[in-house]
Amino acid sequence: MKIKIPNKITSELYGYNQIIRFIKNASDIKNTTIELDFELVSFLEANLCAVLGVCFEILEKNGNEIKLINLQPKVERIMRKNTFLIKYGYEALNDFYQTTITYQKFTPDNDEGFNNYITQQLLAMPGFPSHSKALGKAILRNIFEIFENARTHGSCEYIHTCGQYFPKKTDKPLHFTIVDKGVNIQENVRDYLKKNIKADEAIKWAMQKGNTTKVGDTSGGLGLNVIFEFIKLNNGKIQVISADGFYEFDKGEERVTLMSSTFSGTIVNLRFNLADSNSYYLEGEELDDDIIF
Repeated sequence: MKIKIPNKITSELYGYNQIIRFIKNASDIKNTTIELDFELVSFLEANLCAVLGVCFEILEKNGNEIKLINLQPKVERIMRKNTFLIKYGYEALNDFYQTTITYQKFTPDNDEGFNNYITQQLLAMPGFPSHSKALGKAILRNIFEIFENARTHGSCEYIHTCGQYFPKKTDKPLHFTIVDKGVNIQENVRDYLKKNIKADEAIKWAMQKGNTTKVGDTSGGLGLNVIFEFIKLNNGKIQVISADGFYEFDKGEERVTLMSSTFSGTIVNLRFNLADSNSYYLEGEELDDDIIF
């Protein structure tokens, strides 16, 4: 059986709709040898290998054997640099210019591995906006909170992550994507508030500081409070996709809408502006010489 991969795998509404629709269609295939045809894909944002990884996980869990065909050279190179293709018989390529954060999938109990990954790959990316050690630790805690949410609420087997840096673009964006295919935000918020709520409204509710569906003395929302403020100042972007809800904060403006496709889990994409020459620290923090990067 041959299936063509969508031609526009990008971090925007149309691209997410394309790949989520593909995942939904692929979820019904069982016990089949599948040739995934990349002929139409001349470019992909490699951070979305985290979303492709979820699709491949579903296909393989359903007893399918996956083969990749017609990978165009540019696409193959970036997917070898971020190690996504290694499992499928390709050799890794040295990422000499350090433009990728490797594709990985973590079991929900691998706290140490995930924290090391964020510290060693995301926060240590050359050009990442300079920040104090305390702010770096706060960002790490926030991103770990996304991981924790996937573990606590998502009931998923794996959490998929990947990233890509685009140094030739004007704002030198660094995209970092975290994906799980467990229980979505709409279900969690609906059950917590005990009322029907649309997926886009549920995400917006979860993005508000202090809102949480957790029980006990734990931090709230999606765990993005510090990152949210950092990205506001950094002129970056936050995207959250869950069920058929789409949330985006970009350059000071929120966008909330419903999608034409439904994703059973949650996608969080963070875009950092690496053209930013400012240095950042936490409000009230005493600074010595601890600005890093």
